[in-house]
Amino acid sequence: MGCLGPEIRNKEGFMNKPENRYFTITRSGTLHRAAGLTDALAFAGDEGYVWLDYIDPTAESLEELDSVLGIHPLSIEDCLNGDQLPKLDLFPTYSFMTFTAFEQSPDGLLGHELDVFISKRFLITASNRDADGTPILSALEASIVRDMDTVRLGPSYLLHQVVDTIVDRKLIAVEKIEEKLDDDEDAILKDASSYNLGSLMDSRRDLQLIRKSLFHERELVGKLVRKDSPFLAEKSLIYFRDVYDHLSKYYEIAENAREQVTNLMEIHLSLISNKMAEASNLTNAIMRRLTLITTIFMPLTLISGIGGMSEFTMIVGPANWRTGYLILFIAMVIIGFINYLLLLRMERRAARDYPQSR
Repeated sequence: MGCLGPEIRNKEGFMNKPENRYFTITRSGTLHRAAGLTDALAFAGDEGYVWLDYIDPTAESLEELDSVLGIHPLSIEDCLNGDQLPKLDLFPTYSFMTFTAFEQSPDGLLGHELDVFISKRFLITASNRDADGTPILSALEASIVRDMDTVRLGPSYLLHQVVDTIVDRKLIAVEKIEEKLDDDEDAILKDASSYNLGSLMDSRRDLQLIRKSLFHERELVGKLVRKDSPFLAEKSLIYFRDVYDHLSKYYEIAENAREQVTNLMEIHLSLISNKMAEASNLTNAIMRRLTLITTIFMPLTLISGIGGMSEFTMIVGPANWRTGYLILFIAMVIIGFINYLLLLRMERRAARDYPQSR
C-alpha cells in the first residue's frame, strides 16, 4: 500500500509507468490541460489555481514540487515511502495529508495511499493505480467538469471531491464484504463441518483495516472542519462536515459487519459443537448397549462355567445328570430372558430421556 510508482505492477505483471497530469482551473470556470507545471501556473494567473495529479510517482517526477512550489523534502519522502496512516501535517505555505483508498480485487482487499498537498494556489494529488491499472482518481476529471460551478471557487472545493471519492470507495469495499458474509452465513447453515473458516478470518482482517482507516480519516477531516488548516475556504467547511458524517456512518457500518463476523464464528462453533455432541451421544449409546449385552451374558457365562465343571456331575450324580443339565439350561434361559426385559426397559427409558442418543 502506498504511492511507490516504480514498484507498482499491473495485472499483467509489468511495471506501471509514472504519469503526470497538469490542469489549470480558472475562476471563470474552465479546465485547461497544461503541458507542464510551469505552463499550468502561468495559465492560472492570479485568480485561478492548478491541480497536479501524479500517478505512480517517482522521486524524479516529484522533484519539481520542491524546486518550483517549495514542497518540503520530508513531505515528498512520506509520499514516496507509502504505508502512512491518514494524517494531517501543517506547513507555512501548504498542508499535507494522506488518505487510504480501498478496492476489492481478485486477490482480496487492497489499500492504496493517496497523498494530497493543498494551498491557496494549488491542489496536488499523488497516488497509484488500482489492480486493473486504472488510476484511483480516473473519474475526477469528469466530476470537475460536471461540478465546475463549485470547483472553480478554489482548491478546497476540489479537495472535497477528492476526499468524497476516497470515502465512498470505503463504503463500496464494506458492502462487498457484507455480501460475502451473507454467502458465508448460507454456507455455514448448510454444512458447517465443510465450511472453511479462513474466509471469515479474511473478512475480519479486511474490516479491521477499513475501520482503522475510517477512524484516522474521521479524525483528519474533523481537524479540517475545526479549521486546523488555513488553506480551506470558510464556505467549503460545510462540505467537509458532510464528509465527516459519512465517515462516522461508514465506521458504524464497518463495526456492525465486524460484529456479524464474530456472530458467524460463534454460530459455526456452536454447530460444530452440536455435531460433536451428537457423535458423542451416539458413541455413548453404543457403549451402553455393549455394556448391557455384556451384563446379560455374564451370569449366563457363570452358569455355563459351573455346568461345565466335573464337580457339577458329581453333585447331581451319574443318574441325574440329564435332569441337572436340563434345569441348568432352563435357568440360563430364564435369567437371559429377565436380563433382556431389563435391557429393553432401560433402552426405552433412555430413548425417552435422551432422544438424540438413538
